[in-house]
This record gives sequence, structure tokens and C-alpha cells, in this order.
Amino acid sequence: MTAEKSERVYNEAETQAWLAANLPHWTLEDGWIRRKYRTGGWKGTLMVVNTIGHLAEAAWHHPDITLSYAWLEVRLSTHSAKGITGKDFALARKIEEVVQWQPGLEGGALEGTPRDDQRFAYIKYD
Repeated sequence: MTAEKSERVYNEAETQAWLAANLPHWTLEDGWIRRKYRTGGWKGTLMVVNTIGHLAEAAWHHPDITLSYAWLEVRLSTHSAKGITGKDFALARKIEEVVQWQPGLEGGALEGTPRDDQRFAYIKYD
């Protein structure tokens, strides 16, 4: 994505259409694209917020995050452009990809967390 394309501000209709087609669990509200993740408790919330922090820092594009014991909300908007840009879509897609990853469903060497034991639950997958 070029710098020029990533700074293009998408209008409300374009943003809602893009989210519906690509990230249906994200919404547009008050000038932000948003996603709420539910977790199994404090440990899971911290793991998810740290994952998002790593991705945001690597991308050099930083979300607003609100969190509590068993949930967190991520909000993205490009402050320098005063709206939703390709940067927001790209980071939201990466966050969704990593946070919702379930290796146990892929059938590879990584088995994923045990589903039948709540001691190991950390995120509530969609």
C-alpha cells in the first residue's frame, strides 16, 4: 500500500462496505472502526492487548484500546488524516488475523488451546 493510498480518507459508506466485505465483526462508530473482543478473564485480556500492542508498534499505527476484566475494545482512526484510511483497514485486518487464529482448526502440528478446560480459555472466538 503506498503512502498516498494509505492516507486516502474513506467516507462512511465506503468504510461500512469495506468492513462488511472484509471484517464483518468490526463496525464504524463516531469516526472510528471498532472491534470488541471477549476473553476468558484478565489473563486473556492482557495477552490480547499485548498482541495488539506488538502489531501496532510494528506497523507504526496505534489504536485506542479500552479494556476490562474479560473484554477489550480496539478503535482505529488515522489522526493525521482525520478519518479512516487504508492504514486502519490494514492494521484491523492483521489484528483480526492474529487474535482470531485457531491453530487447532488447521490440522497441523500446533494443536491450539484445550477447548474443554476453562483453565486454559483466554479468548472467546467468534
